[in-house]
Amino acid sequence: MTLAQAVPPDADPDCGYTIHHADALEWLATAPENSIHAVVTDPPYCVVEYTPTQIAKQRSGRGGIWRLPPSYDGASRRPVPRFTALSDADRDGVAQFFTEFATLVLPVLVPGAHVFIATTPVMSHLVYGPMIKAGFEKRGEIVRIVKTLRGGDRPKNAHDEYPSVSVMPRASWEPWGLFRKPIEGRVSDNLRRWGTGGLRRISDEMPFRDLIECGPARGIERQIADHPSLKPQVLMRQLVHAALPLGDGVILDPFMGSGATIAAAEALGLASVGIEIDAKFYAQAAAVIPRLAEMQCGHLPDAPQRF
Repeated sequence: MTLAQAVPPDADPDCGYTIHHADALEWLATAPENSIHAVVTDPPYCVVEYTPTQIAKQRSGRGGIWRLPPSYDGASRRPVPRFTALSDADRDGVAQFFTEFATLVLPVLVPGAHVFIATTPVMSHLVYGPMIKAGFEKRGEIVRIVKTLRGGDRPKNAHDEYPSVSVMPRASWEPWGLFRKPIEGRVSDNLRRWGTGGLRRISDEMPFRDLIECGPARGIERQIADHPSLKPQVLMRQLVHAALPLGDGVILDPFMGSGATIAAAEALGLASVGIEIDAKFYAQAAAVIPRLAEMQCGHLPDAPQRF
């Protein structure tokens, strides 16, 4: 399977990726079967925080689910969506969204294709259940240790009254669900036919691991792409590297945002397709993917230099 089989016929043949301004679910509904070899994505949940009304509030810095409570420690914090504020109807909507997504993406993937999907400790059950029900095998979780996440706040408007109480734990990890479309025969059989079924090792001596310590995108990355959910290249390059066990195939990010997954794939010479419904984020991705791909990220102690 080549990139040309998953992208429009008029796409630039010299480009390792293609991006589309489209609704991901609509795009998946018409995508060819067995045309994608892996998915690596940080979904928006598409129910509350990235609706036009809420994203307009986020961009203006005023109100909505993105508004943080006042900072009692004097620190300046970036807006993040407060999933604890969702209603029962909102949560049902999240589960329904991922039911539709899982049902649509399954036939587009080749047998043995893996899906890496970011979530949160509070929301993961609403993502994982629909994926499993649609027919995916849960293969584990990638635990990203990131000690600058939110939580741990005292009761709203009562922080002086209850100074020793936190409403919930301060988050120190981010889960990425790992799923696989069922293989045909044994893993070796599937690798020979489809090039999928396993995960690419970090090196001949070291397998890919399910624990990654990685802080948020900062500095030059934020200057290049100031997306509210931007994932750092040092994380994304490890995930896209692992996603194609033989280093061949097409990676899809159906919720591209500012293009971090696509940039990571481009940096490693891997073919990819990105979908983004928001016009502003799509335009930003088109502009910044080459710049993110050119970044030198450094490397983890035991990982190859390309990370």
